[in-house]
Amino acid sequence: MPHSPLFAPLLALVLWSFVMWAWLYATRIPAIRIANVIYDPHRPAADFHAQLPPQVRWKADNYNNLMEQPTLFYAVTLALIMLGANDLLTVVLAWSYLGLRVVHSLVQALINVVLLRFALFIVGSLALLAMTIRAATLVF
Repeated sequence: MPHSPLFAPLLALVLWSFVMWAWLYATRIPAIRIANVIYDPHRPAADFHAQLPPQVRWKADNYNNLMEQPTLFYAVTLALIMLGANDLLTVVLAWSYLGLRVVHSLVQALINVVLLRFALFIVGSLALLAMTIRAATLVF
């Protein structure tokens, strides 16, 4: 299989997920130490999270978000690679989705303005939908 330009945005999103993972722990571990939080596995996770400052929780929330819808991006992108869809529009859509997810992460992790996050999520979802429709047209 020849190298596809779609591998780059796919792998970039995986790498970005690890950036958010590192940022999550770089902020969470010091916050746990400062607040002297003791994790009790018999209590709901929400009790643990409530003991941490919101700015710390935002990074964890975003990391969790990166484990949700982007899994569809990975599947659709791999399908498009297998289908040989290397046209400019498809590649631009993939990079757009990646860029929107990165900006969404930064907004959520730094300022957490919900309406802005929602707008970024919707536009990114539309890019992913367009990629999905592109793959469907090649399959059906």
